[in-house]
Amino acid sequence: MLKYQEIAKEIEKYIEDHDLQQGDKLPVLEKLMAQFEVSKSTITKSLDLLERKGVVFQVRGSGIFVRRHKRTGYISLLSNQGFKSDLEDFQITSKVFELDIRKPTQEVAENLNMSLEDDVYYVKRLRYINGQTLCFEESFYNKSIITYLNKEIVSESIFHYIKEGLGLKVGFSDMFLHVDKLNEEEATYLGLPEGSPKLFVESIFHLTNGQPFDFSKVTYNYQQSQFFIQSNSQLL
Repeated sequence: MLKYQEIAKEIEKYIEDHDLQQGDKLPVLEKLMAQFEVSKSTITKSLDLLERKGVVFQVRGSGIFVRRHKRTGYISLLSNQGFKSDLEDFQITSKVFELDIRKPTQEVAENLNMSLEDDVYYVKRLRYINGQTLCFEESFYNKSIITYLNKEIVSESIFHYIKEGLGLKVGFSDMFLHVDKLNEEEATYLGLPEGSPKLFVESIFHLTNGQPFDFSKVTYNYQQSQFFIQSNSQLL
């Protein structure tokens, strides 16, 4: 983790520990620089990161202010860190049905910018929130980047392992959403009647160098899933 990311994490923890609310003002830039013993550019990068995450907003000439906390239990549609980070107050568990190494389909190869002769890790699992089915997930990881996975890893947070275990830096993601009805397989996994509504999300996750490493297809249980989007001036 880079220094500005560590500082951003500490500032976010400070906000949570002190139960700061919408509009509460943070220390001025100079005080943050002195507190963390870093340059202005490092603090600026930390604050920009927090602003993109929707944690703070900055008003030129007035200071840095806290944004309203997200609603408990909601998953960010703009996050590229895995939704477990949004649901820290809930018990998130997984049941793994398949984990193997295989050749990619044409669709997977195109989305991961790889050859049909390369290898991918294929993961099929159910995610649960407090014991209730949250989503059915099929994911494909470029094995030349995600060099090792096992059942223990995919039963927990794969993104935590990618960042902490492999030391990779997750950059941006592309997300495609589709509202439809559950097919027979999806309904069976989620424990819902076939034809129930679903939110189907395809995501392509990239490293900071732009290289795609994960292509995922996730079908959400409409009874358990709630989402939010926090926009800022960079998104308008």
